[in-house]
Amino acid sequence: MGSKPHKLHIYFFPMMAHGHMIPMVDMARLFARHGVKATIILTPLNAALFSRTIERDRETGLEISIRLINFPLVEAGLPEGCENLSSVTSREMSPKIYKATELLQEPFQQLFEEDHPDCLVADLFFPWATEVANKLGIPRLVFYGISAYALSVYHALRCHKPYQHIESDSEDFIVPGLPDTIKLTKRQLPDHMREGTENHLTKMIEKVIKSELSSYGVVINSFHELEPAYSEHFRKVLGRRAWHIGPVSLCNRDNEDKSCRGNQTSIDEHECLTWLASKKSNSVLYVCFGSLSRSSTAQLLDLAMGLEASGQQFIWVVRKEKTEEEWLLEGFEKRLEGRGLIIRGWAPQVLILDHEAVGGFMTHCGWNSTLEAVTAGVPMITWPLFAEQFYNEKLVTDILRIGVGVGAQEWCQWPDDSKVFVKKEDIEKAVTRLMVGEEGEELRSRARALGDMAKKAVEKGGSSYSNLNALLEELKLKCP
Repeated sequence: MGSKPHKLHIYFFPMMAHGHMIPMVDMARLFARHGVKATIILTPLNAALFSRTIERDRETGLEISIRLINFPLVEAGLPEGCENLSSVTSREMSPKIYKATELLQEPFQQLFEEDHPDCLVADLFFPWATEVANKLGIPRLVFYGISAYALSVYHALRCHKPYQHIESDSEDFIVPGLPDTIKLTKRQLPDHMREGTENHLTKMIEKVIKSELSSYGVVINSFHELEPAYSEHFRKVLGRRAWHIGPVSLCNRDNEDKSCRGNQTSIDEHECLTWLASKKSNSVLYVCFGSLSRSSTAQLLDLAMGLEASGQQFIWVVRKEKTEEEWLLEGFEKRLEGRGLIIRGWAPQVLILDHEAVGGFMTHCGWNSTLEAVTAGVPMITWPLFAEQFYNEKLVTDILRIGVGVGAQEWCQWPDDSKVFVKKEDIEKAVTRLMVGEEGEELRSRARALGDMAKKAVEKGGSSYSNLNALLEELKLKCP
């Protein structure tokens, strides 16, 4: 009698931030559907966000589970309950989160040695993961949570430093050595790059790059057809081993999957769907800036006025910290009853974007949101804030041509409460451009075509499906 073929056991270890955990949990579920035993490493409070979804997958026979690792709050100087980047309330707390990630090395290594999995998919924020995996002779794959395009832009900026010869913060410069002409300004670059300063983040980035070069390769939540030139550039010009296996959000197949994804929603799923069902096709603008965005009270007021002045219907997701007394126009919600729906807290984003009533998405251009819009075939109003979001805006507006910019010009993660980056008039103009007239229809048509490509990529025979199978076959050959 022949023995059963070895079943790959893969560890998935995401950074403690919604934008990293959500796609990596989706990725683990995708791998499990391809016959892998998947173990997701999460801290207790973060595990609670995903346990229901994982339990549902287990009930269908998938071999997937969560293993807990305690987050070293006290040692890092963090308050009780702060196990996630979205819990950070001040600029000074951020370095403490990164310190905590470094302190996770020893407890993680113990788990790793106990289980001895066949492969580790670990977030970029754990550069020490390569060292841990290499000690046991186990391949470590890096998950950045961004596209090959954004990685290529970042590497070009880091290598060539074209911004150093630019005197004005608002003057355009071209990012050299890329397949497309990408223009940026110094104001759109991260503080550490623009100012040439060294801090906890720059030190972390150096460790990340060094760690990636000695890892097995990179898994990318994207699909080849979305960024073909950069898929090739990343592999052939930068010499990286990489597998495009997304969009991983497509592993969420039913409404329950979509509404439970990443957190408990702040609105009843049926209430949201009933509201959308009462609207015409492509008539609603979805407005959401991700789990880490911070807007000043003054900026939220301008956004409210811009949405009202546009005359368009919208769903607007607002972080819970902002009370309506602080920022809502007097009588705003009542005046716009039926035309505007405000969700305070967490929204079922994929569920909303997939609805036929949604015809546009005002977004911060975080990669998960950008890719989810592409997957749903929804064009965008781009409003980048920080991270690699200004790079992503260029992909959406200039390369893919499925969005219009709102006019954001300045990279900023912690705005002053009186700061307004985008005026009411510019918001109104961008909303009208996307939601009314021929230009909006052309953008929607291109977005729908990309959405069809995204779905084909993950189907049997598609590029991402084939990439994932090729990766798993390669990993099987490395296993004893």
